[in-house]
Amino acid sequence: MANELDFSNRSALVTGAASGIGAACARWLDTHGAKRLVLVDVDEASLSALELGCQVERITGSVGDADQWEQIAPSLAGLDHAVVNAGIGGSGALGEHDLETWRRVMNVNLDGAFFTLRAAIDAMKAKQGRSGGSIVITSSITAIKPVPGIGAYGVAKAGVAHMARIAAADHAKDQIRVNAIAPGGVDTAIWESSADFRASVSAHGRDATLKAMAETTPRGRFATPDEIACDIGYLLSDAAANVTGHVLVSDGGYSL
Repeated sequence: MANELDFSNRSALVTGAASGIGAACARWLDTHGAKRLVLVDVDEASLSALELGCQVERITGSVGDADQWEQIAPSLAGLDHAVVNAGIGGSGALGEHDLETWRRVMNVNLDGAFFTLRAAIDAMKAKQGRSGGSIVITSSITAIKPVPGIGAYGVAKAGVAHMARIAAADHAKDQIRVNAIAPGGVDTAIWESSADFRASVSAHGRDATLKAMAETTPRGRFATPDEIACDIGYLLSDAAANVTGHVLVSDGGYSL
């Protein structure tokens, strides 16, 4: 029986790969036999420190830089999979956002996801002899459940969730599957962008802060990046061959 989670001789692109969900996805793909990974992040030091056994090309830069993707394109030749994951945090009521805050969040979380998706699709369509591929875009439960104070972040994540559905419909004919994942709370560095989070960590410690935040989640705790990477790995894999245009909610019951 074939191992549908076997990524041998496959290549994959992962953005936001230096930490959190992106780094966990890189490790998951490496563990499951990926031959080659193209990793993109703005954090050069953490990207360099990521230890993997497969062939790796590390690229430092922002996914929101359109010109960068022209330079990355040759590295994506023969691409089989992509994890469109890079993102930054954002908070505040929408009516209180200034344009600079709005554009900063949208540039990375929405524009950057579009640039990444487009580059991945172009590479997958250009393959010789091995048609198609699979892509997963990291959305958020805040794309589905309105959360006060989430601001531009929630809007951008709703945008990428629907972008995945549209791309799935557009490119099914190319044998390219596109799905999204909508995590709830995950223990990653993205929380550090919140002043309230940093203040709570300073007063009570990180573990206590995350535990208090997770009280609204029926599971009683936030997910680990590795748990979300397993969900993403499934969506990328041949085990999900009939799944496209889906937004997988992985939130520990938060949205119930």
